[in-house]
Amino acid sequence: MSTNSNVVSRTGSKIGIRTIAQIGMLSAIATLLMLFEIPLPFAPSFYEIDFSEVPVLIGCFAMGPLSGVLIELVKIVMNFVINGTMTAGVGELANFLIGCALCVPAGMVYRYKKTKKGAISGLVLGTICMTTLACVLNAFLLLPAYAKAFHMPIQALVEMGTAVNGNITNLLTFVVFAVAPFNLLKAVLTALVVALLYKKISPIFRMN
Repeated sequence: MSTNSNVVSRTGSKIGIRTIAQIGMLSAIATLLMLFEIPLPFAPSFYEIDFSEVPVLIGCFAMGPLSGVLIELVKIVMNFVINGTMTAGVGELANFLIGCALCVPAGMVYRYKKTKKGAISGLVLGTICMTTLACVLNAFLLLPAYAKAFHMPIQALVEMGTAVNGNITNLLTFVVFAVAPFNLLKAVLTALVVALLYKKISPIFRMN
């Protein structure tokens, strides 16, 4: 009995250490990817796409939604330490919630249905959740926080949107024509990258 207990204890410890190492590795990659941003022609300059959710989503698929949340959290904290904040942490909180809105639902679906169909269903659900939450948070939290941080009226942010897209005339159209397509595009691109990479790199997370 004691021998079996020791084996279980050593195995559990090994799994725990490996999981922590994998979370750390994916968090570091996500933080690095967050530094490389791509501007978009249909949105103001402060909306730029990065691929930092790719490692988070891979972590959700490989180790479960909780690990994905931890990767997302470490990524946000590390970026906060490196770059600081211009929104008193509000932007970082919103980015954390929006990132989790994509990765956690996708990871939950895939956890219970580890098939190609399950992965696709999870990615579709995550894309819908991310886009919806991003619109709500930007309209009621993030954009007002940006306006306050930069000591400007929200209309000034709207005008920045108007400069690149004439359909943007108020906060609602800003959300519809800038926030929604931005987050939808980011979610779709992230999902495509993960769909192409995951099966090729997933054996790494199962190595003994």
